[in-house]
Amino acid sequence: MKRPEIEVADIVRAHGAEFRQRHPTSREQRRALAAIECCRTATLGAHRERCDQCGHEVIAYNSCRNRHCPKCQGSAQTAWVDKQQADLLPVPYFHLVFTLPEELAPLALQNQRLVHDLLFRTAWDTLRHNCR
Repeated sequence: MKRPEIEVADIVRAHGAEFRQRHPTSREQRRALAAIECCRTATLGAHRERCDQCGHEVIAYNSCRNRHCPKCQGSAQTAWVDKQQADLLPVPYFHLVFTLPEELAPLALQNQRLVHDLLFRTAWDTLRHNCR
């Protein structure tokens, strides 16, 4: 499979330090960014892969296996989506996005559970009362 021109890891490597300086991040977010940054680089080590047929060898860098890493979870995500689609009913679906004002981002970052609960409750109330 051909490597894309730019990957999330490239962006994290180029701008991750600046992002972490400018924005408060949780421990989990810092760990995820660090894992993505190191994924499939010499930092995590490597192993040799050898073709059984011709003996050709390549060095393969180890992956981070972080659940937030797009490289590591790409195939797992595809399998999950396929499984979920098999369970869908044959009816139209709609994708709605509810967002918070940008000014609430710092508050939401520090109080994620509370803010998500409020957002989901408010979104549900809006749909329940306006979609009849």
